[in-house]
Amino acid sequence: MNNTSSPAPIHIIGGGLAGSEAAWQIAERGVPVILHEMRGVRGTDAHKTDGLAELVCSNSFRSDDATSNAVGVLHAEMRLAGSLIMRSADANQVPAGGALAVDRDGFSVAVTAALESHPLITITREEVTGLPPEEWDQAIIATGPLTAPSLAAAIQARTGADSLAFFDAIAPIVHTASIDMEICWFQSRYDKVGPGGTGKDYINCPMDEAQYNAFIDALIAGDTTGFKEWEGTPYFDGCLPIEVMAERGRETLRHGPMKPMGLTNAHNPTVKAYAVVQLRQDNALGTLYNMVGFQTKLKYGAQAEIFRLIPGLENAEFARLGGLHRNTYINSPTLLDRSLTLKGRPGLRFAGQITGCEGYVESASIGLLAGRFAAAERLGETPSLPPETTAFGALLNHITGGHIVSDDEPGKRSFQPMNVNFGLFPPLEPGAVIRPEGLKRFRGNDKAIAKKHATAARALEDCTRWLSL
Repeated sequence: MNNTSSPAPIHIIGGGLAGSEAAWQIAERGVPVILHEMRGVRGTDAHKTDGLAELVCSNSFRSDDATSNAVGVLHAEMRLAGSLIMRSADANQVPAGGALAVDRDGFSVAVTAALESHPLITITREEVTGLPPEEWDQAIIATGPLTAPSLAAAIQARTGADSLAFFDAIAPIVHTASIDMEICWFQSRYDKVGPGGTGKDYINCPMDEAQYNAFIDALIAGDTTGFKEWEGTPYFDGCLPIEVMAERGRETLRHGPMKPMGLTNAHNPTVKAYAVVQLRQDNALGTLYNMVGFQTKLKYGAQAEIFRLIPGLENAEFARLGGLHRNTYINSPTLLDRSLTLKGRPGLRFAGQITGCEGYVESASIGLLAGRFAAAERLGETPSLPPETTAFGALLNHITGGHIVSDDEPGKRSFQPMNVNFGLFPPLEPGAVIRPEGLKRFRGNDKAIAKKHATAARALEDCTRWLSL
């Protein structure tokens, strides 16, 4: 701090996991916080209580393995950073094997009590219906996927008509290294070279007639999830679930997203595929590819089983499975800078699921970063960005610019929410993965696990170094 007077408060809109974590991080750095939460005055369609950081869906924070699971690495980094969300989760843990699951009521009570008792945090129960006024020179919007319509409209008015998504049509995303390229091949349809393209911009998975028919049968028979009452029915042109398209006729997919025209199998050029599944590069690192046109309401277990029927994807590892649901989020790569600040409005940050991350822990971690960045600015410092090799940095990079812009579909929104996964981390340096002593064959699953261990170790080492700066 540059002077002895108390700094002006930072305002936070939204008392979910992201807003609660941001408030804690700011206050712990000696900066006052005013946390605005509308529950208590106005409810939502999903929340049941007025408690801060209420868990709406599952009570699981997923894997707590910090050696070979990306979300476990994020847990560990948050603990290193003094996370209130992780402290409260650990204190209210319930048995869940290798996962971190919590007593949801005890967890919310712990977060609420910690924030209410902090001398620098003021909690105001009110609905903020518009963007923060200019006199709130440092503010964070952390209103989540159920942002109130009035605030969503204000955000959209400020940032543009196409800046906000209300329904999330998600196609599965596959780790590139898990695709069998002895079966699949790179090629754009008709070898088209678009802006920034090479004519080999898609991975293609061929099917013969018998494989296609078996796949269609599995899709139609697959177990699907229903819509929650508050989601409405978001089917609209351009994002029909793939199983719904299959139900409309056996040949529908073969003349839609799985059409084989303009493609020649590099491994068997004389045989024409009956149908082709295409995957498109999803992140700038090239470590993730999404399944084109495969948004779905299939349950996760059914998705993994059915999509592994596709030739070349028999051993696919999914960074994210598909879905179609209500989810308000902004087009963060276009709107936010690297410190989560809205371009053109200094001091106004976004945090949590509204930025385009998925999951409790991911939401809280972006709140943690937004809080640290805002506190640094309030104290006259330059925000210190986490290295991209950390889970913090990998997730931040995805939100603020790690996606791929679709060149062949102008205007199509390419940025999609995602959980943290190892596909978001930069590749390891050559030689970083060492063959375990005594292991003769070092490939397949053994090598994949070793890569995860090395990536996790690098992340925690770099995060420790970053936090000590």
